[in-house]
Amino acid sequence: MKAVIMAGGFGTRMQPLTINLPKPMVPLVNQPIMSHIIDLLKAHGISDVIMLLFHQPEIIKNYFGDGSELGVRITYVTPLEDFGTAGAVKAAAPYLDERFLVISGDLLTDFDLGAVLSFHEEKQALATITLTSVEDPLQFGVVITDQQGAITKFLEKPGWGEVFSDTINTGIYVLEPEVLEMIPEETNRDWSKDIFPRMLEEGRPLYGCLQQGYWADIGNTDAYLETCRDLWHGKVAASLPEPTLSDGSRQIYLGTDTLVAEADLSLLEGMVVIGDNSQVLGRAQLKNCIVGRNCVIEDEVELEDTILWDNVYVKRGCRLFGTVAGHRTRLGRGVVAEENTVIGDETNVGDEVYLRKDVKIWPRKSIESGSIVSTNLIWGDKWRKSLFEGASVRGLSNVELSPEFCAKLGAAYGSVLPRDSYVITSRDGQRSSRMLKRAFLGGLLSTGVNVRDIKQMPLPVMSYKLGTFGEVGGVHFHQFRDDPAATEIQFYDAEGFEISSGTAKSIERIFFKENFRRVHYAEPGEIRELPQLNAFYREGFQRALDAQLLRSFAPKVVIDLNHSPAGELLPGLLSDLGCEVVALNSHVEAGRSAVTPEQTSRAMEQLARITGTLEATAGFWLDPSGEQLRIIDESGVLLSETEALGVVVSLVSRCESTGNLVLPVSAPMAMERIAQDGGLTTRAVKNDARALLEAVAERGGLLTATMDGRFALPVFQGHFDGMFAAAKILEMLGRTGMSLGAMRRTLPARAYRHTQVPCSRQLKGGLMRKMSEHSVNLDASFIDGVKVRFDDDWVLVLPDQYRPVMHIVADSPDAQRAESLLVSYQGKVETWKKELTNSQAR
Repeated sequence: MKAVIMAGGFGTRMQPLTINLPKPMVPLVNQPIMSHIIDLLKAHGISDVIMLLFHQPEIIKNYFGDGSELGVRITYVTPLEDFGTAGAVKAAAPYLDERFLVISGDLLTDFDLGAVLSFHEEKQALATITLTSVEDPLQFGVVITDQQGAITKFLEKPGWGEVFSDTINTGIYVLEPEVLEMIPEETNRDWSKDIFPRMLEEGRPLYGCLQQGYWADIGNTDAYLETCRDLWHGKVAASLPEPTLSDGSRQIYLGTDTLVAEADLSLLEGMVVIGDNSQVLGRAQLKNCIVGRNCVIEDEVELEDTILWDNVYVKRGCRLFGTVAGHRTRLGRGVVAEENTVIGDETNVGDEVYLRKDVKIWPRKSIESGSIVSTNLIWGDKWRKSLFEGASVRGLSNVELSPEFCAKLGAAYGSVLPRDSYVITSRDGQRSSRMLKRAFLGGLLSTGVNVRDIKQMPLPVMSYKLGTFGEVGGVHFHQFRDDPAATEIQFYDAEGFEISSGTAKSIERIFFKENFRRVHYAEPGEIRELPQLNAFYREGFQRALDAQLLRSFAPKVVIDLNHSPAGELLPGLLSDLGCEVVALNSHVEAGRSAVTPEQTSRAMEQLARITGTLEATAGFWLDPSGEQLRIIDESGVLLSETEALGVVVSLVSRCESTGNLVLPVSAPMAMERIAQDGGLTTRAVKNDARALLEAVAERGGLLTATMDGRFALPVFQGHFDGMFAAAKILEMLGRTGMSLGAMRRTLPARAYRHTQVPCSRQLKGGLMRKMSEHSVNLDASFIDGVKVRFDDDWVLVLPDQYRPVMHIVADSPDAQRAESLLVSYQGKVETWKKELTNSQAR
């Protein structure tokens, strides 16, 4: 039987360790990761190996040769292009005329491959995917099977709301050669995204074999360190000779010609591996360490949970904790490195340097003596595992989001777009937003992308403009709602939707690899302005409303505009439609936006008092971006988010005889009933802005909304627009002849409760599996999280996409029942957390 090792990846997420060598060649206990895979294959009687190469192939070929020294026969296949995981295997088709095994070249496992092969044969499968359970399934492909092991569903790198199991694809497959017939020649195809879903759709025999044991995807530096810790603590058996010294908790492995003074062996603790021809001089303390070949460690050095690659010199008095030092690194006297420090090859660290936690230093750098390094040496800002949260990048202005950072972000964004295409950019009134946008534009223009800069403008205006004249995307800079010191950068696609996670990942890959597109010096993009954009928006805005009705209704409205750009636009729009407008905080003034919860609360209280005192038709609070809306009735009562949603749904239902409403799965049941009473239908989708807007566009819907007060009414534009929502609410009030207070009082009496339970990322997958198992015989839906209905009540358990919490929402006509459901499921989640924590401890 033959095995195919996938060894062509770029290893971008493992940089700086993979700058000078491919990821499968990263040393693990002084052997490349791929050597451990070959040992596993040999242990199961597989000695015919095909290596699929692409990135730095010669390094792999020079190390392994023909495989004879390892007792295997190696055939190398190097595709001409990156054809994806399945397309690369197709390139090896001439060598694959019988059943074969595929395994990733960047993992460590002790799975029983013989059991997987037997399972495959017993099921007479065309393809078998080896599965295992993990704590955090988000970064992997989740696979769901029936009781016989037949695969029923794939979720490729899902969000927490889509995770109904913690069983994932390990990248180990047993395949029949017929599978290769499904892959076109020299075409990019992926097993998880293309081939396996197609097999499932066509009803071919596709199975998942669940394996117990150790499995680690060594995809980034954190995973690399964690895998080494697992080795030190005996969680996996690696290919090691007999220990030189083994007494109780100590396992000491010394290579050939290794020098360690006999008296100093007592200072070695845990599992310590010291490679050939290395020297430990004087009284150095090593605990759980791997030292490569030809290394020198001087006196009074303390190393813990640390990996030194080959030819590293550590001078007297160094203290390294959870650190990786690459080939030919030099560490001066008294260097201190905190946990998760990664030092690239051939770096010279001066004396008394302090390296803070999580610092990554790229190869061939020189750090001056006495330096305190708290930021990544390449980027100039704090290291981050990912740039994006959803479609946004946010951070402290001029600290985490520096001009240098934004210039590189602009270059990374431009590199994923076509040359000579156009992007719209806009911002709020903050000086920091203007500064960072200008830096971003420099990077964007350097890639040959043109810009239509609409400067200081509400976000809905940019959304309305997107797609009308061929722009491929939009970027908006504004002060972050929850922190006045932070800026948020939001990215949109050509249709005005938030960019997809795939696009965000593409930008991140280019950003971290610095693989920017650079155009000829005479070909950078150009910046153009759109002076008539306000008039364009105004025309569409007024055309989508019944101007005659509004002028005859003549509502009085009080609006708090939050010192945002909407202050220069919305009061005039409403006045032209016959509204009497009292505008608060309409002057655009940098640094004055109400961004903290306390400021927002005070602003709304003031707005409510003024609205009630003036007996206005309505009061509106508009957030600085122009998207989010809070509503106050004629009596000065601030409507809750659920009341506001109910009032808007009720107004639409009274004004339209047919149509569809798209609502988040967490919306109260009353919304569905209000719509049905008015002859409208509803559709529940994920609690995600892009999902809501795409769904309302697909269905030609009348309305979609979020639970935090953002409304999209496609009669004008299919994007969230607080300015138009305010005007449309006034129009519908005039059409129905009812006041906001009267509408609020007609809403069905229901109790809507929400709480959060702290939950680490490691437990989220297990908790969702527990919730899924609990709801097997209940009336449950799995649109986003797990929602269980009980007659006239429901409860939703939903993991937060970014924060370490689980959301629990309960809805019932009875407040006591809603509270009871909330407490009951909060208790279940806490119990499941304890069970999962205890099982992990064992």
